[in-house]
Amino acid sequence: MRIDELQPAVGAKHRKKIVGRGHATGHGKTSTRGKDGAGSRSGGGVRAGFEGGQMPLFRRTPKKHHFIMPNRKEWAQVNVGSFAELPAGTVVTPELMLERGWIKKLHDGVRVLGTGDLTVSLTVKGHHFTAGAEAKITAAGGTVERL
Repeated sequence: MRIDELQPAVGAKHRKKIVGRGHATGHGKTSTRGKDGAGSRSGGGVRAGFEGGQMPLFRRTPKKHHFIMPNRKEWAQVNVGSFAELPAGTVVTPELMLERGWIKKLHDGVRVLGTGDLTVSLTVKGHHFTAGAEAKITAAGGTVERL
């Protein structure tokens, strides 16, 4: 076999249907459009997705609600009450939170929430703090550091 002998398999190539060239072609007069109806007229036919009056697929299938936004930030959340067991003066970092098991994964950052009581003075480092969490940390004599 040589490169000049290569050709497509038998039946792989189809001749283009030529319509509207007279009766002798077999595709004359109505040009394969049928006799009557919207499909036979220029500009006619049914819209995309029309199934002849049957409930169409796009209406039969359930719609997906509450989808996850593709670029949203996913925070690892931890409550202020978790820090109460630490000794005073401790620097609370995301790595310490992971080590203690307060968060499972860092995701896009740590968000500190205001649930629970805090009595010890701590330096808390995080990416986002709620107003309540920040107030409780500073009221206990601690400081808040945003990463």
